[in-house]
Amino acid sequence: MDLDLLFLGTAGSAPTASRGTSSTLVRRGGDRLLVDCGEGTQRQLLRSEAGLSDLEDVLLTHLHADHVLGLPGMLKTFALRGRELPIVVYGPRGTRGLLQALGVVIGRLTYELRVVELSPGDSVERAGYRLVTFAVKHGGTALGYALREDERPGRFDVAAAAALGVPDGPARGALQRGEDVTLADGRTVRPGEVLGAARRGRTVVLTGDTAPSASVVEASSGADVLVHEATFLADERARAHETEHSTAAEAALVAREAGVRLLALTHVSARYAGSEVEEEARHLFPDTVVPRDFDVIEVPLPERGPPELVPRGGRRARTQDVGSGA
Repeated sequence: MDLDLLFLGTAGSAPTASRGTSSTLVRRGGDRLLVDCGEGTQRQLLRSEAGLSDLEDVLLTHLHADHVLGLPGMLKTFALRGRELPIVVYGPRGTRGLLQALGVVIGRLTYELRVVELSPGDSVERAGYRLVTFAVKHGGTALGYALREDERPGRFDVAAAAALGVPDGPARGALQRGEDVTLADGRTVRPGEVLGAARRGRTVVLTGDTAPSASVVEASSGADVLVHEATFLADERARAHETEHSTAAEAALVAREAGVRLLALTHVSARYAGSEVEEEARHLFPDTVVPRDFDVIEVPLPERGPPELVPRGGRRARTQDVGSGA
């Protein structure tokens, strides 16, 4: 099952020539989860390999303008295309009121728009994983999201299955799925007899905007990827605290304490190019990257290696843009 993160907007509170405002697309198998929808997100999606067509879920971390201003245009575009598939917008308390207020701008939709308000500790169950919300330090209702995969069965021991007389085919498949199997001679073989220890699933954590917080450390403990904001450098620490944001060094300390495998820093202020943000963080946590728009982080299964940044990995091929207009 593939799992990756496509960074659509990595700027701070305002877009720059090279970075859009906050938006990240989490892709797991066929599921598409858009975390935040800053100004211009729909155009970023159209410029990426992902497109707009199969997007079903939007997860808002909080309701500040740089995280939600892309919603009206994107929802309206879906309607202009005659979309019928429902869309669910998840977010903190106040999300329903926001969508109601935007209704006069969006107009009539051709599909059902559902709004689900969440609180810290809520869980949205999905096939093979769940989305767990946690508190962050950025206003009273802001949320972070942790995607936590279910444990996977242990490795199948072919030799043990053969020794027990389990034939090739459906019986072995059933054991791999965790089901008991009754053999032709009446004996029952249980999964524990042919499977190794359960293997952990992957965890990806996205904080949205936040000052450094113990709740983030707890939520991201052992995560494969932590996407944490880094709006400021250490020399602006006072300003970071005043606005409930983080410095790159503070985000690195969170990652180190949580023991994550890879730290990705976003919400980069226009005052920085990005390299200095990465340099400050890497002094404290070497496994740090600062993605740019259209970069991708691939998250393989734990036994297949660490997460990896793929620069421009989500950019639509130039040949696909031909004929799109000038």
